[in-house]
Amino acid sequence: MSDAEILFERRGAAGIVTLNRPKALNAVTHAMVHALSAQLAAWADDPAVTRVVIMANGERAFSAGGDIRHLYDLGKAGKGDEALQFWRDEYPLNAAIKNFRKPYVALIDGIVMGGGVGISVHGSHRVAFDRFSFAMPEVGIGFFPDVGATWFLPRMPGELGAYCALTGERFNAADGLNAGLATHRVPSARFGALLDGLTGTVSVDAVLAAFAEPAGEGSITARRAAIDRLFAGDRVEAILAALDAEAASGSADAEWAGKTAALMRTKSPLSLKVALAQVRHGKLCDFATCMRTEFRIVSRVIHGHDFYEGVRAVIVDKDNRPIWQPATLAQVSDAEVARHFAPLDDGELALT
Repeated sequence: MSDAEILFERRGAAGIVTLNRPKALNAVTHAMVHALSAQLAAWADDPAVTRVVIMANGERAFSAGGDIRHLYDLGKAGKGDEALQFWRDEYPLNAAIKNFRKPYVALIDGIVMGGGVGISVHGSHRVAFDRFSFAMPEVGIGFFPDVGATWFLPRMPGELGAYCALTGERFNAADGLNAGLATHRVPSARFGALLDGLTGTVSVDAVLAAFAEPAGEGSITARRAAIDRLFAGDRVEAILAALDAEAASGSADAEWAGKTAALMRTKSPLSLKVALAQVRHGKLCDFATCMRTEFRIVSRVIHGHDFYEGVRAVIVDKDNRPIWQPATLAQVSDAEVARHFAPLDDGELALT
């Protein structure tokens, strides 16, 4: 790993983490996972560090995800087990952040997706700045919402988690705060002043309270009533049928419902069904069980078809014309979905 990919420093009472791959939208590499894991373990036992702050260089993205192209290349080269090691290391990092004993403050001013969500949303404090743009768009590349999404999506208000998983739509700062993805809303112009405040000895809660502003209403959370009503089904087919009926109704939500249904129909049918099963399943599970479940799923996805086809269409060839297998929701059996959640023969994920 280049030393510049992720930076660590002590500043006052704070351990500062800076993601430093702005040209790659701060995509999280395997080496970054190892480095962050080791540094958090050290800071956990350092009495001089009373809080950790994670931020990113560049104006576009906090982190747009994991290094998906590299994982795609490994899988295509027949090195699926080597690719799987990335998730075997990444998921325990997500758990370590969730269980970190000191305040862990994510300063998010830009795109935050996938792997970037995993190193931010599980922290005790998540600050949404003006450019905050959160999404879990994995079903569009034949993957599934991971990095703990099985835990946090079902715990978003109403059916926002199902909506997030099945559409990949972006939540702005107001949406993020209203959905519980962020804990505080601060203007970007105050980023530097807030960071300075967080390096002192005043409690994290007190500093953030002094800077926080009201969220306002975002475009997604303004649709809460419709989302809660139309995304309540336990089958993707039922949700699409509800959206289609709404689109034909002439209601105030009709146009939005039609566009949402059309968007969902561009996604991998298998990924859609797995993602909805995750949201429903995760509501009943503790965090560790959710992470082990995701490792079961990724262990099957990495040896399947749609992940490679989705990455090819969106990232490699960029023709945005994936050919999914199975091609339709009707062809995705309940047994095939259940297979992704079944125990592993060769060892479950170890979180400690």
